[in-house]
Amino acid sequence: MKQKKKRAMEKNLEKQYFVMVLPGMVIFTIGLIVPMFMAFRYSFTSWDGMTAEKPFVGLQNYIDLLHDADFRAAWWFTLKFTVCNTIIQNVLALVFAVALDSGIKAQKLYRTAFFIPCLISSLIVGFVWLKMFSNVLPALNDLLGTNFNFLLLGDGKTVLSGLLIANNWQWIGYWMLIYLAGLQSIPAELHEAAKVDGANALTRFIHVTIPMLAPAITICVVGITTGSLKVYDLLVSSTKGGPGRASTSIIYQTYATAINGRQYGYGSAMSVTLVFVLLLVALIQVKGLKSREVQQ
Repeated sequence: MKQKKKRAMEKNLEKQYFVMVLPGMVIFTIGLIVPMFMAFRYSFTSWDGMTAEKPFVGLQNYIDLLHDADFRAAWWFTLKFTVCNTIIQNVLALVFAVALDSGIKAQKLYRTAFFIPCLISSLIVGFVWLKMFSNVLPALNDLLGTNFNFLLLGDGKTVLSGLLIANNWQWIGYWMLIYLAGLQSIPAELHEAAKVDGANALTRFIHVTIPMLAPAITICVVGITTGSLKVYDLLVSSTKGGPGRASTSIIYQTYATAINGRQYGYGSAMSVTLVFVLLLVALIQVKGLKSREVQQ
């Protein structure tokens, strides 16, 4: 009787859990899964997004992508932004986390100051840094009598640097907190044992701290990489893909093609390539970094 009651209670709890999860599952399915399958279907058509007719063209859209210079340029910028952003953001987030974990005064104040920017919309961040680079910082040249070039977003050679500054300013605090949580979860006994063995601070950081941070590193690397591949809203309010096409990301190119250019089928093919790359990169990173966690 007790086992039957226990099983009945477990089934009842499972039903309650399912009911609680169901609204989120429905929203996720309608908002993400269904549009993904629709985009995959439209990628085999030449639909303009307006008419009822959706002429089937097979793989022609994907063949055309191979010869599309704008598509290749958009992917090149996206990859450069992703690689630079992933390296810089991870390194600086870890450095700041280590600094805050060292026991400095006003730690809570610094954590709050670093975290606040990530609460701001990327659209607003792009607009703020556009004004910073075009108005506020150049005014310092007049004030200080210097001649630094702060117009980073107006030059194709420096626009990537300007966008990296804006994006890192916004998100470093978020990933810093993840690293900080990882650092604070490392048992103090491990560091004490390493000290007894004669290990200096650098040796302890490399052989104790970094291995124990492996789960946090996995989360941060994958999160920053996939987020960088999807950069869009920052560009909308700051560069609009310019100057020229110097800062056109793959999502910005997809939007311009599908919505502005009324080539919905062709734009859908672009979005399918992005989803494929996102899944592939995330799978490779998670598999590689998780295997390192197991080895540790």
